[in-house]
Amino acid sequence: MLIGEFETKITDNNRVAVPKKFRGELGDDLIILNGYEGCLIIVDEQKFLALTKDIVEGRFINDAVRDMTRFLVGSAQEIHLDNQGRFVLPQSLRDYACLESECIFLGLFNWIELWSKSRWMERKKFVKRNAAEIASKLARTLDGRDF
Repeated sequence: MLIGEFETKITDNNRVAVPKKFRGELGDDLIILNGYEGCLIIVDEQKFLALTKDIVEGRFINDAVRDMTRFLVGSAQEIHLDNQGRFVLPQSLRDYACLESECIFLGLFNWIELWSKSRWMERKKFVKRNAAEIASKLARTLDGRDF
């Protein structure tokens, strides 16, 4: 199961190791792409197709479909893990997520997020401060099945 929070470092040559716990479930051939709130998303091909299904099947004439396709699919890159579970982090994605040397892998059932440690600490504080409001908004969303 893709769950848990793991801290690691990015090497000088832009290499980062996926936590062993995640490698067993995802395999060695992965896709990395822009995520929301300034993180990156890492998934296998099957999860990538599921994640982008609604967008890819959307109507081309819809500007929101085109923009979301550009944001998610346009940023996606295939990566292959070496024997130690490492991959080279594409510079464009590293720049997008403001990844420096310390980073956090976050397992969220169906995908992994890769965060700059400082950005993750800020987001975590935000969620903690706003947990009740977020829970209320989620309850309204689930009640209306608007997701």
